[in-house]
Amino acid sequence: MRVLVTRAEEDAGRTARRIAALGHEPVIAPITRIVPTGDPRPAGPWDALIVTSAHAEEAIRSIADKALPVFAVGERTARAVRQAGFSTVAVADGDAVSLSGLIRRSLPPDRVLLHVTARHHKEEPALSLQAAGFRVVHWEAYEAAAAERLPESAIADLQAGRTGAVLHYSRRGAELFLRLAKEAHLSSTLSAPVHLCLSPDVAAPIEALDLPVRVASRPDEEALLATLR
Repeated sequence: MRVLVTRAEEDAGRTARRIAALGHEPVIAPITRIVPTGDPRPAGPWDALIVTSAHAEEAIRSIADKALPVFAVGERTARAVRQAGFSTVAVADGDAVSLSGLIRRSLPPDRVLLHVTARHHKEEPALSLQAAGFRVVHWEAYEAAAAERLPESAIADLQAGRTGAVLHYSRRGAELFLRLAKEAHLSSTLSAPVHLCLSPDVAAPIEALDLPVRVASRPDEEALLATLR
């Protein structure tokens, strides 16, 4: 089966190798690319860092105090944090709810936390942490810049009906894919592939169009790719 990988090129190669190992044919067609925002780092001091994506690695390398404790959303993000020079890393279960719970169990609620995050980020874990008494400062250090149109490989496969599945990792990415497909006059082709989504939130805009959807049992890539089986 041909599987459309629309995530940023920085991540797509790794995903494509995993898809091929499962016996499917990946088609890399990025609709975003990861770029630094250039936003200045907020003034400290902070008691700990929150990191919710491995894309933060370049930004956190610039933080001199490598002794700061870091709370990472999952193991892949934790590896990037360690590569950036930090050694005290606590790892959550891959989602914002478990990350918030980990921080609340680990620190007193009067602490200042620097969340190194993307330009377009969700309210969690900051919302629940702030409600618990923490102060969360956001540093929007990188962003997934949107493509102006679908890549030609995606257009050709959708037009020919060759796409068996499309992977969706974020709600914004899913919404962007649907918009670009509509602009390319491909909306009528989107009911042929199954849309594999990382979470119910990611699936929401696709389900709203009554397209075929499978949702991963938990919000990580291993569970997402398991839906291919």
